[in-house]
Amino acid sequence: MIFVTGDCHGDYHKFNEANFPQQKEMDREDYVVVCGDFGYLDESKEQEWWLKWLEQKNFTLLFVDGNHENFDMLAGLPIEEWRGGKVQFIRENVIRLMRGQMFTLQGKKFFTFGGARSHDTRDGILERDDPDLISKVKLMEKQGALYRIRHLTWWEEEMPSEEEYEEGLICLKENHWECDSIITHCAPSGVQAELFAGKTEPDDLTRYLEIIRKRCSYQRWYFGHYHWDEAVDDRHTALYKHILHIN
Repeated sequence: MIFVTGDCHGDYHKFNEANFPQQKEMDREDYVVVCGDFGYLDESKEQEWWLKWLEQKNFTLLFVDGNHENFDMLAGLPIEEWRGGKVQFIRENVIRLMRGQMFTLQGKKFFTFGGARSHDTRDGILERDDPDLISKVKLMEKQGALYRIRHLTWWEEEMPSEEEYEEGLICLKENHWECDSIITHCAPSGVQAELFAGKTEPDDLTRYLEIIRKRCSYQRWYFGHYHWDEAVDDRHTALYKHILHIN
């Protein structure tokens, strides 16, 4: 079995047996895929507790990165080959699917590309080593400002590098621009515009994904990011809380 779901942000209650009873029939060759913002954020006791809890699950939990991951921590993990593409193991059964990769799961081909631009940075990115950080944070909070702190709550690696963009295109070309499903965090520009009635602005990543949408042959595209559960059309699905059985 393969399931797919949306953002976790470090809260994994959706995977308890009451919310996800299907897991009773699953094993480590069955998968749940998170469409970004898995929530790999820090080395706190709470994070460690949750990772141990997930490690005890019967199934294997896979995720593409979103714009709420600690990319400094991810950069410290080794990169390995698994099921046809590059991955990083958080735990034996908790695995990051890296950007621009093609994986074969239960006979189906999945193209993955994480990342997204944060929209809660309108009022600035603060520097973690700024000696006036505490006072600036207090002022931002008082003003109700939208801000993040570099290397603490925001990482520039949330947006892909040119090398990652290129690796994704090479991967698709090698696979004849064909796959069964595409897993991303944000949506292609056209799908995003349809979801929000044209009220959102495209960026480099959504434009890149739009190129893939127009050129690639695929059956379904699943994405998170927007905190919304909705089938945009018969091929594109936004996911947040819902855990959808897809195979």
